[in-house]
Amino acid sequence: MVGVIMKVPKRIETIIMNALQGGVVPRTGLGYIAVGREQEITTLLKDVEIVENGGATFRFVSGTYGSGKTFLLQTIKEYALSKGMVVADTDLSPNRSLIGTNNKKKGLATYRELMCNLSIKTSPMGGALGKILDLWLNEIWVNVAKNIGQGGIQGNALEDMVANTIYDTILDMQEMVHGYDFANILVMYWKASRVNDAEIKAKTLRWLRGEYNTKTEAKHDLGVSNIINDDDWYEYIKLMSNFFVKIGYKGFIVVIDELINIYKCTSSITRNNNYEKILAMYNDTMQGKARYLGIIMGGTPQSIENLDRGLFSYEALKSRLESGRYGANNMINLMTPIIRIIPLSKEEIIVLLEKLAEIHADLYEYELKVKSEDIVDFIGEAVKEKEDITPRSIIRDFIEILNLSYQNYNFSIREIMDTFKYSNDKEDIEDIEE
Repeated sequence: MVGVIMKVPKRIETIIMNALQGGVVPRTGLGYIAVGREQEITTLLKDVEIVENGGATFRFVSGTYGSGKTFLLQTIKEYALSKGMVVADTDLSPNRSLIGTNNKKKGLATYRELMCNLSIKTSPMGGALGKILDLWLNEIWVNVAKNIGQGGIQGNALEDMVANTIYDTILDMQEMVHGYDFANILVMYWKASRVNDAEIKAKTLRWLRGEYNTKTEAKHDLGVSNIINDDDWYEYIKLMSNFFVKIGYKGFIVVIDELINIYKCTSSITRNNNYEKILAMYNDTMQGKARYLGIIMGGTPQSIENLDRGLFSYEALKSRLESGRYGANNMINLMTPIIRIIPLSKEEIIVLLEKLAEIHADLYEYELKVKSEDIVDFIGEAVKEKEDITPRSIIRDFIEILNLSYQNYNFSIREIMDTFKYSNDKEDIEDIEE
């Protein structure tokens, strides 16, 4: 059996096993179990390089349920974090989309979730907005103090130099859409930090996260007449990408998964409004109006290419995303806006399951009795049971066998498999009410 090259920390092993046996992708530790997807990963990593060099990118990742789409997206997230980027990710849902209505601000709900999941290398699980600001301000104080050296500092000279550095950082941002209010909020955060005013700091963070519901409330608390809203939240994403780079990060990657939730909308008007928002974001990045920003959206083939309700039902998107006349179903072309997930080979699945078996045995501290031939037999049985096997379903089934083998050590792997019923990995995509 192929051993795990890197020693996996127990904490990461626990996260990996708990997530995978629950049918979801771990939010960290994917590098320890990554297998295959070299072409797709290479393509997305080139996009990360474009963002790092000041450009903007937009990709769609298409894959069936359990095919490894979310795994690929999270793998790219880990890589971007390791490169010194800021990453925000979220799934769309019945309550989150790209734009909503006056009564249901579903676009703003998506923005709020992105801000909740904002991550940096030292905070990969999200909630990093306050930390980003505090690290920035602390670094300014340290650098200004170093530059001054040992010369005599009179009065408020140090504080004035810090203030000038902050204003220099945000000066040109005031010319961007909504940049004036954004810059003012950053200044308020700095002033509140200077005097340890936790209440004002919390209110400025609340504003930046889009959590004010009325302009009146924001005006009362902060003296700012505007708030982040359902129709303009993307403009603040661009402001943040600009700001993050100014304070030392390499760029901003935004990952939005589960486009199927737009497909499910029963109202064609709602769907088209969302597709129009996606089109505006797509044009903005591809035409160079955004900088240091990468957007990746994930969905099933149906949610993207269905002509009645998917992205392709919106002609302006279809004309930009569909393959040209030379595109062929049996040929790979990853230099298009849509990256279609290629199924893992049998050999890649074997390697993946071997890694999981090693991690499981190390986590629970027992001598592994699953051999390579057992894994081959397991995959063969899974294929017999159902026509389509996906990484999600086969991983979940395999971990269940590992759990049973660990707890019932007298039973052989073959005996466990003989009584095992393989799970299905189908998800209900019936329409839902808004």
